[in-house]
Formats: sequence, structure tokens, C-alpha cells
Amino acid sequence: MKNKILKNLFIVLVFIFLYLPILALIAFSFNDSKLNIVFEGFTLEWYKTLFTNTTLLESLGNTLIVAITSTVISTIVGTIAAIGLYKYDFKGKDFINSLLYIPVVIPEIVLGISLLSIYTLMKLNLGLGTLIISHIAFSIPYVIISIRTVISSMNWQIEEAAHDLGASDFLTFRKIILPEITPGIISGATLAFTLSLDDVIISYFTTGPGSNTLPLQIYSMIKTGITPDVNALTTLIILVVMIILFTSTIIQARKLKKGYQI
Repeated sequence: MKNKILKNLFIVLVFIFLYLPILALIAFSFNDSKLNIVFEGFTLEWYKTLFTNTTLLESLGNTLIVAITSTVISTIVGTIAAIGLYKYDFKGKDFINSLLYIPVVIPEIVLGISLLSIYTLMKLNLGLGTLIISHIAFSIPYVIISIRTVISSMNWQIEEAAHDLGASDFLTFRKIILPEITPGIISGATLAFTLSLDDVIISYFTTGPGSNTLPLQIYSMIKTGITPDVNALTTLIILVVMIILFTSTIIQARKLKKGYQI
């Protein structure tokens, strides 16, 4: 009984440690004071101010453009690469598999400086284009690794059976392979989107004037002080993420329920 109480207490403390800062941020988004020190009263003023802060909204728009575009491209390329690297044997396959882990393990500042050097040699103007390319570059390995984990547990005899029954390569991919690796694709895409959304270091080296992202904008505001409308924006982002997660959980639960009924 005592061990059970200690275990539950430990779990509660872990959750408090993880979520208390988020709850504090949400609370201070309704704070009447401009200083995030003491809660002086309830107000919705900062949510109104948020929609008049064009600089903050523009940086949010840039962030979403970069995150969505890089996630879509890296997920498509990563899916094709993961299947190809698993199914086919060719010279240099082991070397390529080893290279996949380099962007994952090296410090981001090294990758950021390397990408900046390449853009400088190619005489590319820094902006949203170079920023998207950079995010694709460091997202693809995460997508491949996530999908390859799922692919390795697949029963590939199902694909052979589909070919024996006359299914084309495209039909086999759409009906057999794609549904099987969908969890890995979703995990890889989610990871790529999250990494792109909050990246600071690589974005700092590969962006240009007029293409500031939200993390870089907030980072630049630290010197003068974070305004409460930033808390309001992050609260809205948290709310949207919670709605997406809640909806996804309901859909997955319904799919499992239908599967059990069948």
C-alpha cells in the first residue's frame, strides 16, 4: 500500500513538473499586468492586442508556411526513401544508412553553419526558400527513421500474395504497403512538423530579411521583454494542438472499435 502511494505521488510530481510551466503561461495570458511576475487581475485585452500585432502575426504565418511545406515534402521524400532503403539492395546502402543519423546527432549549430556556407557558395539569397530547404534537410532523416521502424515489422509476404493475385505495383502500394506504414508516416510527419515549428538555431543561420519565424521573433524580444500578447498567442497554439490531439484520439478509438466489431 505504501509503495503504491509513493508511486502515485511520484507520477503526480512528474506531471506537475512537466505541465506547471504551461499552466502558468496560460494563466499569465489573462493577466491584467504587463509584467509576468504577479497576477493582478483577469483580462482579455492581450488577445485583442494580439490580432493588431502585425509583426507577431507575420512571423507566425512564416512559421506555418515553412513548417507545413517542409513537413509535406520531407514526409513524401522520407516515405519513398524508407521503402527503397529497406526493400532494395545496392552499393553504398550501408553508407547511406549511416549518413541518415548525422543530422540527428550533430549539434544544430554545425548544421546551420554548413547550410549557410552552401547557400553562400551557391550565391542564394536567404529567405523563406532557403529556410524551407534547410528544414527539409534536417526533417527527412527523422521521417525515414520513424517509417523504417514500422516497415521492419511488416509481413512482406502480403505484398507477394497481392502480386500473385494480379495486383499492380501501384495498387499494392496503395492497398497494402501504405495502410501498413501509415502509423510511421504520421509519427514522422508529426515529428518533422514539431521540429520545424520550434526551430531557432538552424533558422537563425538560414533565414533572411522579411522571413522571420515565430521562434526567432520571440527570441529577439527577450532583450526588451516578452509582451503578454505572446502568452496569448502561445495559449491559442496550445489550444489548437489539444483539439487536434483530442480529435485524433477519438478517430483512432473509433477505428479500433470497428476493428474489434469486425
